[in-house]
Amino acid sequence: MGNIFEKIVNGEMPADIVHQDDRVTAFRDIQPKAPTHILIVPNKVIPTVDDIDEADESLIGHMFIVARDLARREGIAEDGYRLVVNCREHGGQEVYHLHVHLLGGRPLGAMLPA
Repeated sequence: MGNIFEKIVNGEMPADIVHQDDRVTAFRDIQPKAPTHILIVPNKVIPTVDDIDEADESLIGHMFIVARDLARREGIAEDGYRLVVNCREHGGQEVYHLHVHLLGGRPLGAMLPA
């Protein structure tokens, strides 16, 4: 069956894909929280951060390299951007397929209210 991100990775669901290679897929969020809001997901299903295995180390690093490159390509690198990874219910995770949110294009303010 697969989750929504797995379906996007496999081409079974449409998405505005901005990057795809043999390890990760990146696409625009359908409910953006900033002018640039891109999700970077591993093509391999990893449900949460807590499910990352030592063997995934280079994959996780690759996700951050792709985030950096996309920030540069989107023109938000110089002013700054935010990368967010949520884990499980209390962390705000909605889709149980590891993903990094790349957010930018405006001042994002404090991470959490004081």
